[in-house]
Amino acid sequence: MTFPTFHAEAVSDFHPAPSVDEIEATQLHVSQSLPKGAGSIGIPVGVEGEVPREVGLDRTQLAAAGFEGKVGQALVIPRAAGPALVVVGIGAKGERDVASLRHAAAAFARAGGHYAHLVVTLPDLGGIAPDVAAQAVVEGVLLARYRYRPLKRTSQQEPPLEALTLLSSSLPLEEVKRGVARGRVTARAAELARDLSNAPATLLTARRLEEIARVVAADSGLDIEVFDEKALSKLGCGGMLGVNAGSSEPPRLIKLSYQPKDARGQPIVPVGRVSLVGKGIMYDSGGLGLKPNDLVHAAMKTDMSGAAAILAAMSALSSLGARSSVTGYLMCTDNMPGGKAMRLGDVLTARGGKTIEVLNTDAEGRLVMMDGLVLATEEQPPPDAILDIATLTGACERALGNDNAGVIGNHQGVVDQVRAAAEKSDETVWQFPLDRRLRKELDSEVADLKNVGGVNAGQITAALFLEEFVAGIPWAHIDMAGTSRVETDKSWRSKGATGYGTRLLIEFLLAFSAPGETRH
Repeated sequence: MTFPTFHAEAVSDFHPAPSVDEIEATQLHVSQSLPKGAGSIGIPVGVEGEVPREVGLDRTQLAAAGFEGKVGQALVIPRAAGPALVVVGIGAKGERDVASLRHAAAAFARAGGHYAHLVVTLPDLGGIAPDVAAQAVVEGVLLARYRYRPLKRTSQQEPPLEALTLLSSSLPLEEVKRGVARGRVTARAAELARDLSNAPATLLTARRLEEIARVVAADSGLDIEVFDEKALSKLGCGGMLGVNAGSSEPPRLIKLSYQPKDARGQPIVPVGRVSLVGKGIMYDSGGLGLKPNDLVHAAMKTDMSGAAAILAAMSALSSLGARSSVTGYLMCTDNMPGGKAMRLGDVLTARGGKTIEVLNTDAEGRLVMMDGLVLATEEQPPPDAILDIATLTGACERALGNDNAGVIGNHQGVVDQVRAAAEKSDETVWQFPLDRRLRKELDSEVADLKNVGGVNAGQITAALFLEEFVAGIPWAHIDMAGTSRVETDKSWRSKGATGYGTRLLIEFLLAFSAPGETRH
């Protein structure tokens, strides 16, 4: 992909998505023998069994160095000649799964962080299919080696990864190669989302995200339609316009569409229809309800991570042969405290006519998403399911921390498909109840509803607010407030924006089947 170059005060030639270029430039190989030029080779070692001969140490010696073979452990063994050896913990044989394999690959990538060419030996996979294992290893390595570099003139960070070779003497090479190719696609998508979420809000505005989305759409076989403030006014998207009112930057609603095709490029009948709605608050100051004057403001450039995840996930659908039709709505605007900003007590009119009393200007994500949800319900033919994703509530982060997103919905079948995709991608979720006993907390004296409930269960009342706009269509909501960024490297998640939701959405869309009638 060739992205537009941005120019801004004191920053020239800013590249909005450098990691996409890095992954496309990384050479990925599958081999039965050690290639020349390798800087580091990873040797998998479990908590039991014999230690491979090439390690040169027995289990007692490894234990003395603090290595037990647990998942996430890695020990560098320097050598006088040849590539450095890294013993990588893969845990107990009966407990290995795809997630632990991805974690082990990430540990190896970090231990060999100063080497540009990595080689890793695929372990005994047990019941894991070779292509699935290869994909997990590639994802673990590429995502762990991610660093956000475009604004650094000089850097002490690890060099970009130039080559990764998977060694296997017994597995079917074609299956391994298939997994490697898929891992490149999914990792590239996740790193696109990371780059976008890490970019400073002064450089990545809604208008500039539009430019990037047009490039992604052209490169990925997506149709794109963009709505500016005049078009949003004609559509009656009062949520988008209300949140944007205090900003000097105009909003953008970016609509992406994917239609499945056969090998000859001809349209096929989709197995299902899915609409995605993503929160794209490019910077969230809190509006007139200004956030506290602390470092929480520095993280608010990532408040568009839901929209970034949808754009990134949809960029991979054609390459992976997705068979469902998908429409994505990216609801992009700042939330700023300008002289025209929405005030407490203002009443906004959503697409479709419902009126909302604003009692918290920092509960703005649901206001932009309500317009997108209504537009999704109006599609013809209507979607089989609607899925929204957003950095929505601090309540969800306080409840679950930074390892799990919250999921909640009106249809257990759709929620279960989200949970299955989360398990497969290791972008985990925890289900909250859609407890309609709390719905009365959204009642307003002057409008159809207000935009916040009481002080408790904020993640549930936020979901109840969103449910008001899905017209009974099967729907699930992912609250990724806690999982959108990490403060330190953590397995395959690198410091900063995580790209959470990208691979989850890819797995969800690839496996999607239209749900039955069972609803909450």
